[in-house]
Amino acid sequence: MTNPVHALAIGTFAPMLGSLANVLDRGAQHAVIQGWPADRLPNARLAPDMFELTRQVQIACDHAKNGVARLIGVEAPVFEDNEQTIEDLKSRIARTIEHLNRAPESAFEGAAERRIVVPLQGTMRAEFDGLQFLRDWTLPNFYFHVVTAYDILRHNGVELGKADFMAHVAYAVRQG
Repeated sequence: MTNPVHALAIGTFAPMLGSLANVLDRGAQHAVIQGWPADRLPNARLAPDMFELTRQVQIACDHAKNGVARLIGVEAPVFEDNEQTIEDLKSRIARTIEHLNRAPESAFEGAAERRIVVPLQGTMRAEFDGLQFLRDWTLPNFYFHVVTAYDILRHNGVELGKADFMAHVAYAVRQG
């Protein structure tokens, strides 16, 4: 029997990160065509008080790898936040996907009921069972940062559409 937490976590994070890598490719192509310096898109942001593209990708990857680690009760690998180019960001995405794909389905046994505490600011914390954590914390945060990365690229003139964002569902598209 398939573990639903494994199916939802790994089945969401890995393909969506693959789609994110593809839209970053499109951004890199656009930057070359425009003659932009290599750091323009990685440092681009939607608003002055929002994180730049680089940080959006880093946080999306962190929510995926750290979320899975919490669900299966292990320490997450630490990735240094030192990416400076689109290629660096794609490398981080690839490392994250590799890490996710190494988590065996059997490790998710009991994940839905596992107690997970997320430290917040000061003495505040959020307490969840594993299913609540995945549904209400990790997936929404993950998607927020993936969508924001996509929006930064669009805001900078990269020609993208919903099909690029949703490329990971191509397996389900049929003719007729």
